[in-house]
Order: sequence, then structure tokens, then C-alpha cells
Amino acid sequence: MKHIIFDFDGTLADSTMVFMAAWNTLAEKYHYKKIKLDELESLKKLSIMERSKLVNFPMHKMPIFIPQFYQLYRQSIKDVHLIDGMKDLLQEIEKKGYKIAIISSNDKENILAFLHANNINNVSKVLCSSRIFGKDKIIKKYLKDSNLKKSDVLYVGDEHRDIVACKKVGIPIIWVGWGYDSIEVVQSEKPDYKVYSPSEILEII
Repeated sequence: MKHIIFDFDGTLADSTMVFMAAWNTLAEKYHYKKIKLDELESLKKLSIMERSKLVNFPMHKMPIFIPQFYQLYRQSIKDVHLIDGMKDLLQEIEKKGYKIAIISSNDKENILAFLHANNINNVSKVLCSSRIFGKDKIIKKYLKDSNLKKSDVLYVGDEHRDIVACKKVGIPIIWVGWGYDSIEVVQSEKPDYKVYSPSEILEII
């Protein structure tokens, strides 16, 4: 094991409130259903398709919608917070000689701004997919460009689609229990590891 790859939203960063605010702004503009604060926990137990149906959002409009969404996200980047214990975890991983990368479907500019604001400078590479279900292709590119075998990397993520992407590529994944998808959503995909605190990630590594 040489490289540890992290997802961003829901794994490294708590962006729940920013996500909700950005969604509600666009929902009002395009007449979709807004999300209420007391609905967040129940939404975690739904798949992306189920959530989109609940808020009357047609998934085929995602390519048009996403750039606007992340532009609103960028305006509230100061309200995105690092998950407690993550900074220490990243420092410990670096001390042990591992390379750290981020692969996300968020916008690269957003992630770099967040890392700078939180004085995190031990992430060697940030790669982003413009497609919400395109992470497997980005992971494959990362392996090829870094001359890595599948057994050289470990992915840390919080969503069902993260696990699906890792299974497609054939790399192990740690699912974190504080993110956007609950255990009910991800357990059918059988993540290699399940954790509920950053310190457990270090134990697995």
C-alpha cells in the first residue's frame, strides 16, 4: 500500500448545510422540491435515484445543473468544515510515508480553496470528475499516471457510488459512517471496511 485516496464531500469535509442551501436556491429557481433540515437524516437512507425522485429532479439534467450547483457551493466555501480528526489523520498518514490524493465529483477549484483555507498542504493530487458516476474512470487514470497497481491504493469514501466505482476498478475501499449515505444504502455493495471515526481509518491503514 502506497497511496491513500480520499473522497471529499462527506468524507473529508462536512458540506451538508452548503449542499442544502445550494440545492434550495436552484430548486426555487427551477421549481424543484426544496429540502428541509429535518429531512436530512431520512435522505441519507435513500439512493441518489430515490432522492432525485423525491425532489422531482430529472437526472438527465445533471450535466446542466452541476456547474451552477458548484458555483453556489464556491460562494459558501467558508461554511464547509473539516471533519473532526481529519487533519490529524492526514498528518499521521503522511508521516507514515503514504501519498495522499483526493478524487471527487466536486469542482477542483472548490477543493483547492478548502485545502488552502484549512492549511492542509499534504495532499499531493486533486482529481475531479465532471460526471457524478464517473469516478471509476478517474481512479483508473490516477493508477495509470502514477504507475500504480490496484493493490498499491486504498480509497476512503462515504457513498454507494464510491463503492461501486472501487469495485469496478478492483481496489479496496473504506466506507465512513459520517457521510451522505447511511449503512442501509451501502451495505448491499459490501465495502471492504466500515469505520465510524477517523482514528479507525488509521488502524486499518
